[in-house]
Amino acid sequence: MKKFRYLCLAVAACAVVSLSSCNQTTPTAETSPASPAANPAAQTTQAPNSSGHSGHGNKQININNAILSELDKLEAKLGIPALSNKIQANRPYATTEELVTKKVITQEQLAQIKDMVTVQEIVLAGEAKDVDYMTKLGLMKGHLYVAKELLDQNQPKQAEPHIGHPVEEIYVDVEEQLNERKVKEFKTTLSSFQDLVKSNPKNAKVKTDYTDSIKAVDTAITALPVEQRSKPAFVLQVINGLLDTANSEYGAAVADGKISAIIEYQDSRGFVIYANELYKEISAQMAKDNPEAHKSIQANLAELTKNWPTAIAPAKPVKTTDEVTKLVKTIEQDSQKAAGKPTV
Repeated sequence: MKKFRYLCLAVAACAVVSLSSCNQTTPTAETSPASPAANPAAQTTQAPNSSGHSGHGNKQININNAILSELDKLEAKLGIPALSNKIQANRPYATTEELVTKKVITQEQLAQIKDMVTVQEIVLAGEAKDVDYMTKLGLMKGHLYVAKELLDQNQPKQAEPHIGHPVEEIYVDVEEQLNERKVKEFKTTLSSFQDLVKSNPKNAKVKTDYTDSIKAVDTAITALPVEQRSKPAFVLQVINGLLDTANSEYGAAVADGKISAIIEYQDSRGFVIYANELYKEISAQMAKDNPEAHKSIQANLAELTKNWPTAIAPAKPVKTTDEVTKLVKTIEQDSQKAAGKPTV
């Protein structure tokens, strides 16, 4: 995983815009930062893009917000397997040149698609900003969960990257919001935990550092009002963001019918574990208010979770990437129904 990957949550929301406003020079949207199928009530503000499309005849693919089916056009053009997922996983991009600097494609490959791609600035506001905030913290927890599993299985070398990702990649993306919400700095706590696992993974203090790290993330989450954190419509957006990222990670993990990127497999497992945890917190309310959607979401989450039987990747994938994507999309659609919003 590379720096800034998790900001894809903020820009993925605008995928709906690419489909619904392709006849406008400056698209606008009301959607969640979590995924193209998330709650349209969340607000985002988009800056005008002089290089954007102005109709069907001259439509460029915005690599900061295009859905996978649009990115597939670039994949087909270049003939690079899983390129769509790789582009999504490395969002956002300040310029199209960052496709090269982030090692998504080569300079020569960019030259082949330069007229097909563009970028656009996305500024979060309102509920979308809160969803983005909690989702990023949820990604931190997912990483820490899988790190703990690996430590318990005496796999510190595999665990260490999952402690490093929250501090090295996600923290910088959420730091401004942490300051705005007056959350006490906890980068030092995460760094200390990572350093100890690197240097002395059998030290008894490792367990204490893990607990302290989880508590720090939980404290940051409580900066959001409890009534908001317990509202199903809000929590479902966060869950969708976690699952969307897990889907992207899993897509990057599997190649040629094998799990070739173990870290990405483990990343996605952690995110799904926390998504399940969040759903349990709202399941009683969902069962009461939206029994049909609840039954479907619960069943599909259970089926999705089977894909990650252990933190140690199985020799052969349990499910294909297409099967995982289908389950994630179904959960997102049921979330839409529960929120009384039209599905995409």
